[in-house]
Order: sequence, then C-alpha cells, then structure tokens
Amino acid sequence: MQILLGIMIVLGSVFGGFFMMGGSFHQIWQPIELIVIAGAGIGALIIGNPKHVLSEMGKQLQKVVKRKKYDSEFQRQLLLLMYELLQLAGGGLKALDAHVEAPKDSPLFQRYPQILEEPKLLAFIVDNFRLMAMGKINAHELEGVLEQELEAIHEEMNQPAKSIGKIGEAMPGFGILAAVLGIVITMSTVSEGATSGEIAEHVGAAMVGTFIGIFLCYGLLDPIANVMKQLVNQEASNKECVKVVLVTHVAGKPPLLAIDSGRRLVALNVKPSFAQLERWINELEGRDSEPDAGSGSRRGGGRAKAA
Repeated sequence: MQILLGIMIVLGSVFGGFFMMGGSFHQIWQPIELIVIAGAGIGALIIGNPKHVLSEMGKQLQKVVKRKKYDSEFQRQLLLLMYELLQLAGGGLKALDAHVEAPKDSPLFQRYPQILEEPKLLAFIVDNFRLMAMGKINAHELEGVLEQELEAIHEEMNQPAKSIGKIGEAMPGFGILAAVLGIVITMSTVSEGATSGEIAEHVGAAMVGTFIGIFLCYGLLDPIANVMKQLVNQEASNKECVKVVLVTHVAGKPPLLAIDSGRRLVALNVKPSFAQLERWINELEGRDSEPDAGSGSRRGGGRAKAA
C-alpha cells in the first residue's frame, strides 16, 4: 500500500504538473523510445549479472512488492524458537538432531511458521546448531566463524540492489542515447523537406527519451534499490540476533540471558522490552507445563540455572 501511494504521488506530481502547464498525452507517449531505453537497461542487467544474482533479484523484487515486514510477531517467533532450541541443547546437542535435520517436519519449528517462511534465516539457524553439535567450539571461535559467514551473506544479498542501482544510474545515459537516435531521424527529415513544425515535433519526441531515462532513474529504480537494501539489512539484523544468541550460549550463559542478548539487536521499532520477552517465555513455559503441572515448569529450572 505504501509503495502504491508513493508511485501515485510521483506520477501525479510529474505528469499532473506537465498537464497543468498545457502539455498533452500524445506529446510524451513515445513507445519506441521507451522500448529503446527499457530494452537497453534490461539487456545491460542480464549482461552484467550471473544467473543466481538475477534469480535473487527477482525474489527481492517480489518482497518489495509485497512489502513484507519483520514485525513484533516475527521477532516473538524468532526469539522463542531460539529459546526452545537452547533449552533442548541444555540436555545435550544430540537432542536437537531430530529438529535441525528436518526443520520443516519438526513440531517445534512448525510452531513458528514465519521463521519457516524465511529459508535463508532457517538455514542459518540449523546449520550453526549442527556446527555446535559437531564438536567443541568456544565462543571466540564461533563468533569469528559467524562474522565471516554473515559478511559473505550480506555481500551476496546486497548485489541485486547494487545492480539495480547501477542500471538506474545508467538510465539517463540510455535516455540520451534514445534522444540522439531521435535527432538523427529528425535530421533526415530536414533533407526530405520537412516543415519547421514537423521538425519541432520530431525534436520534442526525441527529448522525451531524455525525460524517460531521468524519470526511470530517480522516480523508480533508485527508490526500488533503496528498499531492497533496507530489506537486506533487516534480514541481516535477524541473523545478527541469532549469532549473538548462539555466541552467548556457547560462552556458558543461561538461555534467558542469551535470548536477551539477541533481543538487544532487534530494530527499535519492533524491539520488545525485557519484560515483554519474559512474559512471552512465561506464556510458552506455562503452556508446555500444563500437561505435567505436578513436575514443575521448565521456567523454574531456567531461573535456577540463572541464579
């Protein structure tokens, strides 16, 4: 809805102002120039990017259209999933095998559908729990490994936005290219005895190419590239949250403290307070302890460990 509103404002301001100055639709409707500019841009995009970057670009553009938000419910599911996994890991990392080997079939992961819908984040979580299960690794070593992995992921995920941005920067140049071709055609009409009115009409049509290139750059592609960067940064923030939780856990801290360390990296607009996080965990453990109320909830065990 927000993107649609923005597009309407841009189109209304640009073309509305043009029509208010006395312009008409046929003056700026130059489909051939649009084909030249858009075709050159798409071709350059294909030439300059490998197939996997183009595939990722398509996925990110879908997210831009859908405008998926990592809201407070998403953060709740992420933090509680990590808490449950750490609780299971407290009984030995082998207890996690059934869950991390096939997360989509795991009843634990199925309680958190929004995380299952994020394949990259899901893979990051299960791969690093497998890493911890493979052998002893201290917090410093784990932090170094995860930082390198996150840097590589972030660089690759940012490539589509960089490519869109570069094509956006090239659009005014493609617009000039279309305008030059239009001027070439105009000059040919001069030798054919075209009237001054016809020449002026051809020149005006040629200049539309420059307008289209500038409009596509600043009114469409540059904002899209910016949104893609923001989405990548949000995904990176979720992975950073997971990284800090895992490193804090390996350092020997209790699950609640590890989860709170990850909570501190959540974006401010959806960041839960510590009291809210504690309430979520109380509700989770209250639910889990209902079938066996006589044996006491896991919450009590968590407090004992923290103490």
